[in-house]
Amino acid sequence: MYLLAANLVLLVHLLFIGVVVLGGLAVLRRPRLALLHIPAAVWGFLVEAMGWYCPLTDLENTLLRRAGEAGYTTGFLEQYLLAVIYPEGLTREIQYVLAALVVVINAAVYITLWRRLRHPRHPQHPRRPTP
Repeated sequence: MYLLAANLVLLVHLLFIGVVVLGGLAVLRRPRLALLHIPAAVWGFLVEAMGWYCPLTDLENTLLRRAGEAGYTTGFLEQYLLAVIYPEGLTREIQYVLAALVVVINAAVYITLWRRLRHPRHPQHPRRPTP
């Protein structure tokens, strides 16, 4: 049961990372999602820029240990998803680059959104002839 829970947390972790990096694209279609995306993007930036340890990582490792695992060494999900979340050779310099990418990608999305909201496209309606 703990192994299943650890795998579910790992999936949530991966989805959260996806939201941080690409969630702004959903905001372009549904601007209200910014209320969820902005805090997630800020958190993702801070974790990378400050070298913080995400609480989901602690939870994953705790659940894996309770399942009798050493942590991220066995199982399908660990084998294929951990390298995405925790790539080998991850250095502080790479984390700074990742943090910058989060900012650049999301800044581009929100600038685009701001421009759309500021200058909405109106479909052209044919002018009625004046009598």
